Amino acid sequence: MAKDGAGGGPDWNGLLKWSLAHGGDGTTPSRALSEEDRKWFIEAMQANTIDVVGRMKEIAQVMKTPDDVLQSHGVTTENIEDMLDELQEHVESIDMANDLHSIGGLDPLLGYLKNSHAGIRAKAAEVVSTVVQNNPKSQQLVMESNGLEPLLTNFKSDPSTNARTKALGAISSLIRNNQPGLSAFRLGNGYAALRDALGSDDARLQRKALHLTQYLLHNKADRSAATELGLPNQLVHLASSDDSGVREAALGGLLELARDKTLPDQDKLRDILRSRIESISAMDADDLQAAREERQLVDSLWKACYNEPSSLREKGLVVLPGEDAPQQAPDVAGRMFEPPLRAWAAPRPAPAEDSDSGSGKKDPPLLLGP
Repeated sequence: MAKDGAGGGPDWNGLLKWSLAHGGDGTTPSRALSEEDRKWFIEAMQANTIDVVGRMKEIAQVMKTPDDVLQSHGVTTENIEDMLDELQEHVESIDMANDLHSIGGLDPLLGYLKNSHAGIRAKAAEVVSTVVQNNPKSQQLVMESNGLEPLLTNFKSDPSTNARTKALGAISSLIRNNQPGLSAFRLGNGYAALRDALGSDDARLQRKALHLTQYLLHNKADRSAATELGLPNQLVHLASSDDSGVREAALGGLLELARDKTLPDQDKLRDILRSRIESISAMDADDLQAAREERQLVDSLWKACYNEPSSLREKGLVVLPGEDAPQQAPDVAGRMFEPPLRAWAAPRPAPAEDSDSGSGKKDPPLLLGP
């Protein structure tokens, strides 16, 4: 019986044949294993097994190590970012995310939000977002570790737009369905930071800011706060953006504001909606399919503002043939809060050598000498 696969890795075909030969299909009686077979079986299984907690402890130890010591051991900024990529994969499992604090990894991770390298700050925020997403226990742990403060600081004033955007993503995951987090966001002048982000010329930052704004506007008190800061006027402006994602998110926010009948500049909004209706009406079949959510949002907002269906409905463009009629306006913001794919669900295949994800990255050095 061959002990190794063609590439020197686990011989899974041999393992399957061995299992079947020893009664693994349930149709033949099992027999006692020889010591050689037992040893081979254990080695074959362990070859594809990773000690996740052990790896996370190693990563935590590296994150606790001073920068000058890391540099003296040849650890580069790129190594740290790769290491954080690996950590993010591990904490997609909600159990591993909750264990990060108990193994001493949460506080040093939050410390990386203050790192001098923008790439590390951005990647650390991504990991925090994964840790807290739809995870009340880790949300509480991050709040208790004062993790919102550096996230707000980076969101407000980081010179790197990418780091600002990643910090906002982590804030969105941290405060969702988290009342203490929401309160701290308001007290930390989070709305003013949202207003600044909506005025950015970066579409990705605008989209994330709009998604969080729409989520917050579900609450009447937050709608009042947003109105006082002038966010509705920004939403009206962004509803005519060239970026489809920005348009959809802005329309979703305006639809939330329409509940209180407090939308600003109704004439300008009407002109924008008419312009969008004209553009949608001129789309070909493929573009109409891609604009499904925008079609529904424009129609819903027109009806909410003017108490009549839009001309899109008259033209049969709100629900195309073969589409299900929407029960309510699409939740554009909700997509960003969907639970992450948890790491335990399935093993990840190794990336192809010519793929982007396999472009020469090496495992970061995790074991440091004295």
